[in-house]
Amino acid sequence: MSYASRNKFESRRVKRKATTELEEFGRAGPDPSTIYIRLWWFLNCRHTDSLYNLSVSEMKHSAEQLTRVFADDEAPINKKLPKELLLRIFSYLDVVSLCRCAQVSKAWNVLALDGSNWQRIDLFYFQKDVEGPIIENISRRCGGFLRQLSLRGCQSIADGSMKTLAQLCPNIEELNLNGCKKITDSTCQSLSRHCSKLQRLNLDSCPLITDFSLKALSDGCPQLTHINVSWCSDITENGVEALSRGCPRLKSFICKGCPHITTKAVQCLARFCTSLEVCNLFGCSNLTDEAVQSLAEHCTRLHYLCLSGCLHLTDTSLVTLAQYCHMLTTLEVAGCSQFTDIAFQALARSCRLLEKMDLDECVLITDSTLIHLAMGCPRLEKLTLSHCELITDEGIRHLAMSPCAAENLTVLELDNCPLVTDASLEHLISCHNLQRVELYDCQLITRMGIRRLRNHLPNIRVHAYFAPVTPPPSSGASRQRYCRCCIILYLHTYTI
Repeated sequence: MSYASRNKFESRRVKRKATTELEEFGRAGPDPSTIYIRLWWFLNCRHTDSLYNLSVSEMKHSAEQLTRVFADDEAPINKKLPKELLLRIFSYLDVVSLCRCAQVSKAWNVLALDGSNWQRIDLFYFQKDVEGPIIENISRRCGGFLRQLSLRGCQSIADGSMKTLAQLCPNIEELNLNGCKKITDSTCQSLSRHCSKLQRLNLDSCPLITDFSLKALSDGCPQLTHINVSWCSDITENGVEALSRGCPRLKSFICKGCPHITTKAVQCLARFCTSLEVCNLFGCSNLTDEAVQSLAEHCTRLHYLCLSGCLHLTDTSLVTLAQYCHMLTTLEVAGCSQFTDIAFQALARSCRLLEKMDLDECVLITDSTLIHLAMGCPRLEKLTLSHCELITDEGIRHLAMSPCAAENLTVLELDNCPLVTDASLEHLISCHNLQRVELYDCQLITRMGIRRLRNHLPNIRVHAYFAPVTPPPSSGASRQRYCRCCIILYLHTYTI
């Protein structure tokens, strides 16, 4: 078996064993004959390479020595170190390590399974194995100590185990249920009744969640500051309005892919949640300028705003943002095809903290936008200009000559910019921190131009593809197998 295969096999074996230990969480201690093996796994779980550098006899000898030191309840380390100090040490361990420590000795079992060590739990590593009984056992063991729990990707979890969690862990502050597709409004009702200290809740990709969940949270979780209901397609303005009124401390509201969110919903959110700092409205295609105006006027602390896919917005939205939201650092407006240079000129004059901008498919902007961004946004790190077909080499020249590009620009995306040529790559040579450039479908870019750029910036990643040269027509009498158009369609992709 190759070294890589052994490593992969060992990783799977350790995960299976840790999953079994997690299922037995809180049960009786281990068979003493296996203690030294379990301890060896614990000490080497992150360094399996060293496992193969030792002979079997060396492994057993080392493990036996460690067993004599730690496993005996009368050992010096257990007698001389205060329990408070051991508890503090255990508090830095993850779930897997705590389960292994619990099987070293009776003394360590008590310490490792102490509820104070189980304040922050992330079960993403076990997402395919975690089922309801495990969550219920953890809830009983942790009780009021549990503060943070991530069940991201645990698709077997349902409302019954979440009800037990809410009842037994009333002090939970952060709960991640991303991808738990069996979760329904019943879970949020349980959280509302028992978890009044809840501050962060992620319901991303929980398709059974509806307005009833948001109404329940508004009644019982007034301290909520962060919520994510992305791809919960049944959420409407009624749920958002109830949440806004009941949770005025909201700082982050993310609702990607919620087509029923309306201008009225965003206006209500802005009016009651004036501390909002992060707002993601990706794909909320029914929004109008009035929604963004209300956000800008009431939520002046906004530093992240995503309006991608909001097709009805015009320059009025960005001009209002520029007027009120001077702390903006990230703006994503991909697909907002009605924005023009006027809007981005206003932003460049007022929002000097901008670091990331996604202008994909803002088809009306020209080099004028780049000139103003170059002068007004010295912190710009990532800029997406894909499908901005009016951008030319002149705009890239102004951007590359600016202080922001020379010091901070790391990513520049120029896919489908047909007027950009090798001259733009010459200008980008001065961008010393540039790490990645996207050039797909830039027909005037050549391999030679990319090679020159890489000669000056050897660590840069350039993504592009080129159509192969069309072969000359056949001089013989035999007919070509493919016509000229079919040959051109065989595109060859390069990642340079």
